[in-house]
Amino acid sequence: MEVILLEKIHKLGDLGDKVSVRSGYGRNFLIPQKRAVPATAANIEKFELQRAELESVQSTALLAASARIEALDGIEVEITAKAATEGKLYGSIGTAEISEAIRATGNELEKREVRLPDGPLREVGTYQVIVHLQADAETSITVNVVAEDESIADSGH
Repeated sequence: MEVILLEKIHKLGDLGDKVSVRSGYGRNFLIPQKRAVPATAANIEKFELQRAELESVQSTALLAASARIEALDGIEVEITAKAATEGKLYGSIGTAEISEAIRATGNELEKREVRLPDGPLREVGTYQVIVHLQADAETSITVNVVAEDESIADSGH
């Protein structure tokens, strides 16, 4: 399926690129999300008339993302979780917990903007986590996973 991209999409193309994608990806994701339109003659002509407007919207969004990147750059958050004595967590730290910890610092971040390529964090330690705000805007933050102090929790026993 041939589509015209209405915004830059990571590992696919830039705004205005005519790309070939699997029909399900185009029909079920790109087109309903208004990230692409089918590459018909009428849509190509319509896109060329709207190109300047779409480029200005994209550059405005990139400026806003850059400002958020500057605010997030160098942030270090600490997350406390229950852990066994050898450092393994009794659960895991995922994107929701990380975004919640960053929001506690006064920065706005959604869980879909946090990237964990190796999956959830399952051990105590320090991790570099990628924050992906837009196709051209990402940074990394430091997440310290610390074991919950067991002596306070067990003092009632």
